[in-house]
Amino acid sequence: MAMRLNENLDDNGEMHEINVTPFIDVMLVLLIIFMVAAPLATVDVKVNLPASTSQPQPRPEKPVYLSVKADKTIYLGNDQVTKDTMITALNAATAGKKDTTVFFRADKTVDYETMMNVMDTLHQAGYLKIGLVGQEVTKK
Repeated sequence: MAMRLNENLDDNGEMHEINVTPFIDVMLVLLIIFMVAAPLATVDVKVNLPASTSQPQPRPEKPVYLSVKADKTIYLGNDQVTKDTMITALNAATAGKKDTTVFFRADKTVDYETMMNVMDTLHQAGYLKIGLVGQEVTKK
């Protein structure tokens, strides 16, 4: 450990320099703690996502629902659309407003890849506000 002596000071003089060594020690200890704790915070558990007990959010006046049925047919509201015509129909339904929340519903049996393909198409078209809709379950 190095120490600097200032010979211009009296015997009882104070040194006015900041010692950062304790600060660096504390930061290194915190770094080690977080490096050890971070892998423990991740969880790899299979979950059943479709049901939710959260409080329902208020609906907008004219919600836009995009649904995928079990046979992978896509509906915008009550009208069936294809993946190619989905964005055109969505632009017409939202009047071209990309900040409109699109409520996305999918059947339980729809595979994850299909859901991600539809969501990716929405994202590429500029619709970034996507609300995932699940079945509400009441608490017993």
